[in-house]
Amino acid sequence: MRDNYKTLQDIGFEIIGVSADSIKRQKNFHEKYKFPYPLLADEDKEVINAFGVWGPKKFMGRSYEGIHRMTFIIDENGKVDEVIDKVKTKDHAAQILELVGE
Repeated sequence: MRDNYKTLQDIGFEIIGVSADSIKRQKNFHEKYKFPYPLLADEDKEVINAFGVWGPKKFMGRSYEGIHRMTFIIDENGKVDEVIDKVKTKDHAAQILELVGE
């Protein structure tokens, strides 16, 4: 997303990342990876729960609660147009562009 931010902006997208991490962790992550868009620290999980992205996960046989990486494409009226629930981190901008026909 970072590397394709300008392309996405040029066709009208704004990007906001959301995580349950603390403000300090989000700030460090933002600075480390030089994101050109804001990251929201949602420690109380208000936004995360509103979008239904917190829940059970499994990794290497271990079950735990965590955030499911998803993308919501929201139109100018605040309506969710599309949901990408299988985010491919390295090709995510291409997923979005393909979905919206760019």
